[in-house]
Amino acid sequence: MEKFPAVFIDRDGTMNIEAGYIDHPDNFNLYPFVPQAVRLLNTHGFLVIVLTNQAGVGRGYFGEDNVETLHSKMRSELSKGGARLDAVYYCPHHTSSKDPKYAVDCNCRKPRTGMIDKALSELPVDTGRMFIIGDKMSDIKLGRKTGCRTYLVKTGYGLREAEKNPGGADVITDNILSAVLDILKISQQAQPDQTPA
Repeated sequence: MEKFPAVFIDRDGTMNIEAGYIDHPDNFNLYPFVPQAVRLLNTHGFLVIVLTNQAGVGRGYFGEDNVETLHSKMRSELSKGGARLDAVYYCPHHTSSKDPKYAVDCNCRKPRTGMIDKALSELPVDTGRMFIIGDKMSDIKLGRKTGCRTYLVKTGYGLREAEKNPGGADVITDNILSAVLDILKISQQAQPDQTPA
């Protein structure tokens, strides 16, 4: 089976404007440059996979149906911009939950590796060409554990995180679009020379 490079992307603060625990679609708004960033990855043959901690479910702030509604809106907005996601994984757990279903010390809550492990089991990912983009050190730590090149964006909580952890990520960059442009540049440089001898 052919394998493809993959970019794992955090949701809140990276794809959409950080707004705390988002419990309504009206409060879920993609940054304007996100469709272009995802479309560029699509057209260059990358798998695009969103990974998001959604402890608001476990904490009882909203249900999983709300998460699915927001993800439907995200996919719809991306589609309008000619972009698509290959998969979305989320962790609804939190050990403080009053619901035993969610009060789990799980392996999927970032920076633990469960969501990437699941992606690798379900999608044709080239594990030698993996990247992760996020606005928190939990994203960066996850990337380091799984062999991704790591990008910390300055949107969301990223600027604060960059100041606290200046050497934490491989690259600190303005936003998801600038991260994607760097990923494409690196990937093109890594391609073998196709020029005939």
